[in-house]
Amino acid sequence: MNVLIINGSPRVGGNTSIAVDEIVKTLKEEGIESEVVQIGNKVIRGCIACGICSDRGKCVYDDVVNELAEKFVDADGLILASPVYYASANATLIACLDRLFYSTGFDKSMKVGASVVVARRGGCSTTFDELNKYFTISNMPIAASQYWNSVHGRDKGQAKKDLEGLQTMRVLARNMAFLIKSIALGREKYGLPETEEREYTHFINDWD
Repeated sequence: MNVLIINGSPRVGGNTSIAVDEIVKTLKEEGIESEVVQIGNKVIRGCIACGICSDRGKCVYDDVVNELAEKFVDADGLILASPVYYASANATLIACLDRLFYSTGFDKSMKVGASVVVARRGGCSTTFDELNKYFTISNMPIAASQYWNSVHGRDKGQAKKDLEGLQTMRVLARNMAFLIKSIALGREKYGLPETEEREYTHFINDWD
């Protein structure tokens, strides 16, 4: 069992990394492997809605997004971590996620998702909600914790002083490990939930 962690911060070893490291350590204690890919310091353009991915099965821009897609297929869980910029996630991370989720046609059902946000002070809740939307549109259950998954710190290393935030990360990791293991057992005994052929309803129709 393994979890893919996408770190959207451009700062290597920054406060977002401190939060992620706490999760990685706890997942390992629970017998779950993890891989962290830091993308916040990479050049990633946004989706241009070209639709080529529907034919090729991958994004037309062959960069780290396609590399993440291959890892995402095999992962049992996905964690998105981001610093807060203007009450929103890092734009590089959003560009990455738009393309990652749109260009991958594989079934993401019951892969466990979780988001982690880091800020000096405000904007955590809106960023947390923003990242969770990628999971809820993809049939991915979300792992919860004892509080919204946020850690606070401004200068590099300050997140180590947020003891409640770090505890929240550990609780999140344990809950995620439990959920991944429980889904594996449920899949073995009951199978995945029944699926229906997808219905697409558009809000502007040609009535002629």
